[in-house]
Amino acid sequence: MGTKTIKFTPYLVIGIGIIAVSSASILIRFAQGSVSSIVIAAYRLSIAALVLLPFVWTHYRKALKVLNTSQVIYTLVSGLFLAIHFATWISSLEYTSIASSVVLVTTTPIWVAIFSPIFLKEKNSIVIWIGILITIMGSIFITLTQGCMFDDFHLMCMMGDRQPDSPTMLGNFLAICGAWAAAGYLMIGRKVRKEIPITAYIFCVYSTAAILLIITSIFLGQKLIGFPSQSYLWLFLLGLVPQLIGHSSFNYALGYLPAAFVSVTLVGEPLGTILLAFFLLQEQPGMGELIGGFFILAGIIIISFVNRRQ
Repeated sequence: MGTKTIKFTPYLVIGIGIIAVSSASILIRFAQGSVSSIVIAAYRLSIAALVLLPFVWTHYRKALKVLNTSQVIYTLVSGLFLAIHFATWISSLEYTSIASSVVLVTTTPIWVAIFSPIFLKEKNSIVIWIGILITIMGSIFITLTQGCMFDDFHLMCMMGDRQPDSPTMLGNFLAICGAWAAAGYLMIGRKVRKEIPITAYIFCVYSTAAILLIITSIFLGQKLIGFPSQSYLWLFLLGLVPQLIGHSSFNYALGYLPAAFVSVTLVGEPLGTILLAFFLLQEQPGMGELIGGFFILAGIIIISFVNRRQ
């Protein structure tokens, strides 16, 4: 009975994680009015690390002391990848459309599927590839229908105050860098998560990423304090909900499930965001969001079924 509980728990945890990370874009949108993108990323990870600090200091000091050199290096590199992911993805929203940014950053499962057989020796079956493609199709469908429209058989994507044909190469490049960094972060997590207690691991990774982002913010001369009081509320919630609860859930699941599957579930974030926007902001989802959400769920279910049989 205990074994079955351990086997099925990661799927429930991933579901909670998707709901938690889906709040990120809403909270970031609220905070970006007065806080720069890299500082938002720094606060997000710093708050999560500080919340974990007392618990880690009380229960996991011995676990941290016995980490070998290889584990320390992997953890530090994972923190570097996480810092790059948030810095590039959040910054990309300043230069390109939300649609383009989300489409590019959610290519993470493709990069994990490509590189996990090389670095993790995890083989992906044809069915897994089909599930990945279906999921990516759903994400693309959602983001395109939210930010784009067809006019005389031409795809037109609005970019805030920019004209649809304005160059957005930098923003698109930053978004794809975010996808590459997220893939590295997930694959390293899959490699070392079974060797290090989850709480100790995520504390080290979040702390490393937070320190790197703070140093980067100072180097770029960006303001770290002096924001409106409401901005601090959004930053605190960003660190607590999508980061501490959301990303920690995915790191927990990496101890039991292949990296390719866990990365695919991250694409469920656009669907979760639509649901939260409906309940919190009273934004009615359109037919495009519903169809895209169906594809995302179908892809996740397909891959989940395959992994349960393995």
